[in-house]
Formats: sequence, C-alpha cells, structure tokens
Amino acid sequence: MNVLQIDSSASGSASVSRQLTAAIVQALCRNRPGAQVRHRDLVAQPPAHLDGALLQSLRPQPGAELPSDASFREQAAYTDELLEEFLGADVVVVGAPMYNFSIPSQLKAWIDRVAQAGKTFRYTAEGPQGLAGGKKVVIVSSRGGKYAGTPMEPMMDHQEAYLRAIFGFFGVNDVHVVRAEGVSLGTQVRAEALESALHRAGLLAEELAAAA
Repeated sequence: MNVLQIDSSASGSASVSRQLTAAIVQALCRNRPGAQVRHRDLVAQPPAHLDGALLQSLRPQPGAELPSDASFREQAAYTDELLEEFLGADVVVVGAPMYNFSIPSQLKAWIDRVAQAGKTFRYTAEGPQGLAGGKKVVIVSSRGGKYAGTPMEPMMDHQEAYLRAIFGFFGVNDVHVVRAEGVSLGTQVRAEALESALHRAGLLAEELAAAA
C-alpha cells in the first residue's frame, strides 16, 4: 500500500491537522506493515502559485512557446513529481485546516499542479471524467469554529465541500473526513475535539487498511 501524506498547516507543532495526519498514517502502517509512505509538506516546500508560463505548461495553447530557463524547468519537474506522487498513491491523507472559510493557499497551489487534463481528468462529449479513481482520500479537517450541521455550513464551508468536489472531479469517490471542530473555542473544547478526531482516525485507519 502506497500512502501519500500531505500537510498544509503553517502552525507547525501546534497544528491540529498535522497531529491527525500523523496519527492516521501511523495507524495505517501499524495495520499494514510494509506500507510505503511519502510525506509532502507544502509549507516546507510550497508549490509556486501558477503564473502564465506554468499555466501554459498545464493547459497548452496552439502556437505558444514555453520558457527554457532553469527556473521554469525546475518548476515543471516539481509539478511532475507532485502529480506522480498523487497518481501512485493508494491512500492520500490530506491535512486541510480551514483558513478564512477555505483551505491554505499552499494546498490550493498543490491542487492547481495536479489538476491536469489528460492526467487526472478529461473532457468528453458526456461531460468531464475523472482519471484518478481507485484510490482513497482522507480529508483531515480542522476548524477554529463549529460549522458542520449548522446554518453557517452552506455559506461558509468552502473547505471540506471544495475538497470533496475537486477529488470527485478527479474520479475519487472513496472520500472520508476526519474532523476536529471548535479548536479555537477554548482548551477543553479543543481537547475534546482532538480526542474525538483521534478516535475516528484510528477506526478509519483500520477500515482502510483492511480494505486495501
């Protein structure tokens, strides 16, 4: 089993999402000895946001020429590396804290690199078709407030809803969420949210390992 762990929180050791991604991956490895883990820290090595040249390389237009300088070649190679990691993973564990009702810009930049026509999706006469199915994705969601099941969820959740949509667009239908909400609402609420999420993480890891 190949596992890709992605972390995007800028909070370092104080990060709830990083604690949870680590716990899930550790539990997967306990349940599936021999699992191969690739850890991609998008804060330590952030993908550059798309500029004109990168966008052109991912969505080529007839007659356009790509740069040939070393900087562009390095970015193109990094894009290929990110894509190969994603496509080669059986389980992808995505640490995605909520920043201003959405996801960290580093994670969005990663998505922009792997969202490639002909690689992770394609357009057909019947509509878009995902090409990256067959894998499982775990969205590790941490939130300072509480949104799930509240009237605010449809208006303010551009985090979990977006990630479900983009992975579904890639053809990944087996998506799970491990959520820790209210982590900014006081020490006790944070501790309870983390404990509940860790319990969910352990059960989910057992389930995924058994099904892989």
